Amino acid sequence: MGMNSPSTECALSVVVIGRNEGQRLALCLESIRSIHGFNKVQLIYVDSASTDRSPELASQYGAEVIVINPQQPTAATGRNAGWVRASEELILFLDGDTVLHPDFPRAAVEAMCTDSGICAVWGNLRELHPNHSVYNRVLDLDWIYRPGIVEACGGNVLMRRSVLNQVGGFDAQLIAGEEPELCRRLRARGHLILHIDVPMVEHDLHITTWSQYWTRARRGGYAYAQVSDRFRHSDDPLWLKASRRCFILGSFWGLSLAAAIVGSIRFTFIPLVAWFCLFVTLSLRSAWKARWKSADAATLVLYGAHSHLQNIPIWVGQLQFMLDRVRGRQRGIIEYKSESPKL
Repeated sequence: MGMNSPSTECALSVVVIGRNEGQRLALCLESIRSIHGFNKVQLIYVDSASTDRSPELASQYGAEVIVINPQQPTAATGRNAGWVRASEELILFLDGDTVLHPDFPRAAVEAMCTDSGICAVWGNLRELHPNHSVYNRVLDLDWIYRPGIVEACGGNVLMRRSVLNQVGGFDAQLIAGEEPELCRRLRARGHLILHIDVPMVEHDLHITTWSQYWTRARRGGYAYAQVSDRFRHSDDPLWLKASRRCFILGSFWGLSLAAAIVGSIRFTFIPLVAWFCLFVTLSLRSAWKARWKSADAATLVLYGAHSHLQNIPIWVGQLQFMLDRVRGRQRGIIEYKSESPKL
């Protein structure tokens, strides 16, 4: 299906998903009011059984509100409920904890018009409050990607409704990783996903504790294992190499740390010191490789440590998926974020 030129394409559907986002949702909805370049913007808010009056807030902003309460609430379920309701060909998906840049939708449409094969366009995502915690500061760099044709996008993206119809939308069975899985099916049909070097959204990650950091990485590990297992024997084994690499690194760091601690308790501190020296050396090496992402040396060092440390909870998440698969269990949503201040 061809795309109209930017001068004639003036309508947009915006699908926002959320669950207990509170004031974060208010910021998101306010930013949508400032979108430039469209004569008509349809706003749809899909709420996953919030307890903080988020649906009422969205109604005040003129949104069409859909409240879902599935047995297993997932982001994919919310996005599917939203795009099915959307009336326009162009659909902008947003998470309720993001603040949209007003010029991104227009820039994304213009980029999509350059090639009829492009079905999804996303831009730069950065943290809204990178200095609120060391976790926000480090994970802010995780959002940085090089522009161009890519394998997958995140949850904040402009897509065509027609291609969502072709593949049936997002897979609601996935508790995470639903966007790359969708993109894999889109690429199998010859569609392209484009990342453009323009501001898209600021994201309020709001991770302030180690337990939140651990849970988020564990959820990522579960998604790695679940998605890669699905396409393991296909001609496009999505995430298989990355999942195997994370499993090897996670098992190495986790088991070697345990061995170093036991050795230090029973004998001397030499095993633990040796482990720490190896960890620091490899972290500095990773920081050097990531220097294109930031000019701040301290942030790069922290990011280097994160790139290795996160593999332990990722490994745990992969092990949980393997155990669930053996037991035939369907795991529910893994939440890491605390609720925003009440409305």
